[in-house]
Amino acid sequence: MPRRSSPVKRVIASDPVYQSEAIAKFVNVVMNKGKRSTAEKVVYDALSRASRQAKKEPLEVFESALRNATPLLEVKPRRVGGATYQVPVEIRPERRLAPARPWIVRFARPRGGRSRSEKLVLDILSASQNPCGAVKRKRETTPRAARN
Repeated sequence: MPRRSSPVKRVIASDPVYQSEAIAKFVNVVMNKGKRSTAEKVVYDALSRASRQAKKEPLEVFESALRNATPLLEVKPRRVGGATYQVPVEIRPERRLAPARPWIVRFARPRGGRSRSEKLVLDILSASQNPCGAVKRKRETTPRAARN
């Protein structure tokens, strides 16, 4: 990190279908080996299927899934004397969605299903209704004192 000036914030272009920056970033997480068009097909197919199954708008289903998987706190190691303590720290609002996106993709990959988009549909739908692996991961990483 530079000492004198803060780094320039890069502007992420919104995706062409839904004009959403969140979906454009999600496509980047889904992408493997630089194959953006394949990742876009997977994500758009998953969103259209999820909207059909949930009978809601695709962007609404996706945003509720992200919202449910988004952590508010994380633990960071702090060294005091000779001991290292895990201290809960609030995540900056710009960075809150950063862990949620890979969690959704990570828990979708090992799921049963024929294609990547079907696996992603199942995980997006379950994350929007709360009982998925990404939401469980959020609860694991949130310190117990903050849950109560």
